[in-house]
Amino acid sequence: MTVAIPIDKAGTAACAPRERVGVLIVNLGTPDTADARGVRVYLKEFLSDPRVIEKQGLGWKLVLNGIILNTRPRRKALDYLKIWNTELDESPLKTITRSQSDKLTAALEGHDHVVVDWAMRYGNPSMQSRIAALAAQGCDRLLVVPLYPQYSATTSATVCDEAFRILSEMRAQPTLRVTPPYYDDPDYIEALAVSIETHLASLPFTPDVIMASFHGMPQTYVDKGDPYQRHCVATTEALRKRMGLDASKLMLTFQSRFGFDEWLQPYTDKTVEKLAKDGVKRLAVVNPGFSADCLETLEEIAQENAHIFRQNGGEEFTAIPCLNDSDPGMDVIRSLVLRELQGWI
Repeated sequence: MTVAIPIDKAGTAACAPRERVGVLIVNLGTPDTADARGVRVYLKEFLSDPRVIEKQGLGWKLVLNGIILNTRPRRKALDYLKIWNTELDESPLKTITRSQSDKLTAALEGHDHVVVDWAMRYGNPSMQSRIAALAAQGCDRLLVVPLYPQYSATTSATVCDEAFRILSEMRAQPTLRVTPPYYDDPDYIEALAVSIETHLASLPFTPDVIMASFHGMPQTYVDKGDPYQRHCVATTEALRKRMGLDASKLMLTFQSRFGFDEWLQPYTDKTVEKLAKDGVKRLAVVNPGFSADCLETLEEIAQENAHIFRQNGGEEFTAIPCLNDSDPGMDVIRSLVLRELQGWI
């Protein structure tokens, strides 16, 4: 005989906790401390990733452990000290990413079953720790948000690799989604244009040239099929169209090369030097590929390249802040997240 059990007496299944959705925003990473030891730990993790340095053979390991990790950390620690958030004793990247997470939480406050958190691909807080924390809060669905507008195997893909690795060790895996690159998203292009225009309006001078500087990459990676360069070009072309500028007024360059291989060109530092020598007196640099200001924008661009420009005859130099946790920047992240959460909220 079949017995019907009333729903209100069906036991624990009827009072199971509400399913929750986790949103994890992820940026590249940062040392925990602005000293040689902190930088060494960070660089070892970063440069041991085969997505970043593809040739992880014995030769590279000897160079990494015998030379790079014995010399570079001391130099880079001095650079970090120039930009370090001494009040919180952390890098600006960590400060800004935390604020982006807090503001995204506030923007999604109407969805009380959504939990927002943040992590770094390298360093702390680790993706491992934050995914575990979201799972512990009952999140059985997870949206990972790599904060890289342009896709690259060295950035976006390695975030996915780490997420998949973490899930592979979990008995009860959350359902996973990953936001796509947004290099030509109209909201992103508009936010970039507004941030540039707002910053330039605050200056006592008008730049002769605006330079869009993206992080570099070995040319061989692109030759093997990485779409990163194409995405950077698409971003720059969309920004030129939105701002009514041609290639001579809004230039595309690549910074932060490492080692002796050929990287994507034109190089930012060489172009800055040439512009100054050619008579350009006023230069503005924007970094569309960085969602938050960090060592590469605050020290390499705002300090090193400013010095190169002035040393070679330039007069006025300005580094335009990244979108960071500004209202336009948060609008981009919020709209991206809401779009990818459709069907879950």
